[in-house]
Amino acid sequence: MIVNAVTHQILCTATGAGVMHDLALLRSSKVRIHPETLLRADRGYQGITKTHKNTVLPHKKLPGRKLSDAQREENRERARARLLIEHVIRRLKVFRILKEVYRHRRKRFGLRLNLLAGLYNFDLLCTP
Repeated sequence: MIVNAVTHQILCTATGAGVMHDLALLRSSKVRIHPETLLRADRGYQGITKTHKNTVLPHKKLPGRKLSDAQREENRERARARLLIEHVIRRLKVFRILKEVYRHRRKRFGLRLNLLAGLYNFDLLCTP
């Protein structure tokens, strides 16, 4: 899910068949992101810096070592900035399509998710 940080609108959604790694889903969806766009991602997107240089990822703890205090503070700041997407996912979970087992036709899951994203965007426009 790609969310605009200023307007909080959902710009793009992508779905995959079954369990799929976040980065594999992004690559298979063929979503094109402008190189100058700042991408804030979680640790599920380790390796995206090879294709998109303008990406901010949390620092990863190396085996046998601890993160420095500065790296821990940076991770906290990055998590605060990413909190927006978590709030958007929470608002979509109200519809139970992301929270529970999907029991309808698998082909229509993406369509229904896009419709819910449209409802969410419409609600953003209607509320002051």
